[in-house]
Amino acid sequence: MKNVVFETDFKDLTLVKKGKVRDMYDLGDALLMVATDRMSAFDVIMPDPIPGKGKILTQISLFWFDVMKSLIPNHLISGDVADYPDSCKPYADILRGRSMLVKKAEPLPIECVVRGYISGSGWKSYRESGAICGIALPDGLKESDRLPEPIFTPSTKEEVGEHDINIDFEETVRRIGRPLAEKVRELSLEIYRKGVELAAEKGIIIADTKFEFGLIDGELILIDEVMTPDSSRFWPQSDYRPGGPQKSFDKQYLRDYLTSIGWNKQPPGPSLPEDVVKNTLGKYMEALTLLTGTDHEL
Repeated sequence: MKNVVFETDFKDLTLVKKGKVRDMYDLGDALLMVATDRMSAFDVIMPDPIPGKGKILTQISLFWFDVMKSLIPNHLISGDVADYPDSCKPYADILRGRSMLVKKAEPLPIECVVRGYISGSGWKSYRESGAICGIALPDGLKESDRLPEPIFTPSTKEEVGEHDINIDFEETVRRIGRPLAEKVRELSLEIYRKGVELAAEKGIIIADTKFEFGLIDGELILIDEVMTPDSSRFWPQSDYRPGGPQKSFDKQYLRDYLTSIGWNKQPPGPSLPEDVVKNTLGKYMEALTLLTGTDHEL
């Protein structure tokens, strides 16, 4: 496998943010967003990369940015290294396929989570209180059931190594103001519904996902990544059976492995066996191929 990137080290560029997966560089008028092959689970970065994963995430995001541009502008300037500034040219081979040149925006301090099915932390919350983020749900739901309507369940945006915290809508209002909170709720649900409809045509259920938004001169735009296997639960429609966990095209496979070995979900993460790395990559690649209808070379 070529071009495995765990850390970026572009000596001529200014690193401004190092995330769990993505590194951001300041290019003056724009930012360079690079998706590495780092893998995080339970908010901990694993010591082993998933080779080519950053390219898969980038190509899926580029696909969705194009699909959703009729609903909301986004931060993408270009995903083609030929369009990048000269300062990026020495790193073209590394950047190709796994990076985006993006506009500078002021990110909103919340994660905009939408759930169409009940799973993960939402299922845990429902079992404890019958609600998710203050939204009461019908009695008798089973794990992985489809919800009557998608719901907006935001969370905080914590630093690397910290767990995001689910918040209710009123806490969102306190953090960003009511007009903006209502707007991102409406847009999040609209983007999710459009994505769900398209993915269903490709045999994929998008059970839940999270979006990030930013502001440029007061205008709301879509930023970061969009409906990737890192930020969403992707389930194969053909295998969907409510009442328990589902087969998936996302990092749930890795989460299940980490749970099975009794890892305490605290850093450092455990080393990953070769077959777990290979199978995780295969699931991500399958999601990309199904969504875009084309094979991609890593």
